[in-house]
Amino acid sequence: MLALEGVGKTYPGPPAVHALSDVDLRVEVGEMLGVVGPSGSGKSTLLHIMGLLDRPSQGKVLIGGEDTSDLSDGRLSALRAYRIGFVFQQFFLLDGLSARDNVAQGLLYRGIPPGERRERAERALASVGLSHRLEHTPDRLSGGERQRVAIGRALVGDPLVLFADEPTGNLDTASGAGIIEVFQALQASGSTIVVITHEHEVAAACGRQVALRDGRVVA
Repeated sequence: MLALEGVGKTYPGPPAVHALSDVDLRVEVGEMLGVVGPSGSGKSTLLHIMGLLDRPSQGKVLIGGEDTSDLSDGRLSALRAYRIGFVFQQFFLLDGLSARDNVAQGLLYRGIPPGERRERAERALASVGLSHRLEHTPDRLSGGERQRVAIGRALVGDPLVLFADEPTGNLDTASGAGIIEVFQALQASGSTIVVITHEHEVAAACGRQVALRDGRVVA
């Protein structure tokens, strides 16, 4: 599903910062991968490159077998929109909209009729266990439920791969465990998921772990 070959990222200085060095990594179809490391290890840079939010300084990134090295910014934007879903530590929900409408926003620019957007949003919310919260606005949802809405919004476009950046960082222990269970259920149904985290317990709940330190894969 996703492959990095000799990927490096250097930010110009002075002094130059080598955020990633010679990273080789494969994510298989249907896999749930945990990427773990301390602050400054290169996790965020790796996420940005895997998710096509930034270009590597060296190496190649392949999504679904397609080499992205020479693609235009417009083509990269299209790949992000249609092939990649993102879940962040912050929920980024619109306060005045229901859970259904927040999720349907993920399809707003695809030319899909409003009725179909709502139907697909309902299916996405059902997949994260929120069929009973369709009409609730974010202020009427718990932190864990708001994160589930954010996951539903990322899933509504049927992405090839879902990236979750510190998805439990703003949640209590019980709510965070519930989010990991959602990811595990999605992975069991065929979703490909990459979880970026500094929490070893979260990474351990994934099917495979990759450890980063000083911009390199160390385990």
